[in-house]
Amino acid sequence: MKLFRFGAYEQEKPGVLLPDGKMIDISAFGEDYNENFFTTGGLTRLAEWLPAQAASCPVVEEGVRFGSCIARPSKIVCIGLNYARHAAESGMEPPQEPVVFFKSTTALCGPNDNVVIPRNSVKTDWEVELAVIIGTRASYVEEAEAMNYVAGYAVHNDYSEREFQLERSGQWVKGKSNDTFAPLGPYLVTKDEVADPHNLGLWLSLNGTKIQDSSTSDLIFGIPKLISYLSQFMTLLPGDVISTGTPAGVGLGMKPPVYLKPGDEVKLGIEGLGEQQQTAEAWKPRVPLV
Repeated sequence: MKLFRFGAYEQEKPGVLLPDGKMIDISAFGEDYNENFFTTGGLTRLAEWLPAQAASCPVVEEGVRFGSCIARPSKIVCIGLNYARHAAESGMEPPQEPVVFFKSTTALCGPNDNVVIPRNSVKTDWEVELAVIIGTRASYVEEAEAMNYVAGYAVHNDYSEREFQLERSGQWVKGKSNDTFAPLGPYLVTKDEVADPHNLGLWLSLNGTKIQDSSTSDLIFGIPKLISYLSQFMTLLPGDVISTGTPAGVGLGMKPPVYLKPGDEVKLGIEGLGEQQQTAEAWKPRVPLV
């Protein structure tokens, strides 16, 4: 199945993309794609519900806003330097163990929402990444069993403010968590539809020029290793996101470095999982509610 969420920000409804390409509103199913949905076998229940109910569900028209393909999870866990060529362009040695950091869940947004360059930012960067959505509570998982804990996959753009991340003391999370820095989707593609998540093409273009073009076959640490490794340090809850790292081609690695400016157009995608598009805009104060 390909699941999506649509509508106004924080008022999204659940939808399904059918095999014939039709998008339907499954609000009648009565659940959002959140932790409780995955915990209670929502994917199986939805698959059983759809054959009899899909025909009566409203059609979702083209052009609707897509939200994050899952509701806000308990955590977004990210992996750094997980492609050898990206580690090299960053001037760092490939890690001996996965590099782990968190991204605030308030960074989540829709796949085609504008990316807001933070206040005082001059080094906002892009990172196309394969996101893994956890389907079952995971703690102390063995690698051989790890794929049983996967619900599906999605496209994630792990936006990063490099000055905040690397030039100011403390953890990377500061450069990863601004609002709009985690567009996720358009779809959660269930794992049964992805024959080999370790052999997917992924790419990103800036203003029409492709600058990231790689494959998940170049991952240093694969998905089973990441799930097992993380589960030694924390419990992964249903709906949690693991963002598996980005390939070479980020702005930080260019000579000289290139960073986003207002009006820039970013497009990205992963084979079989869909595409995203964001326009960069400058931060501006919110108008207070009266």
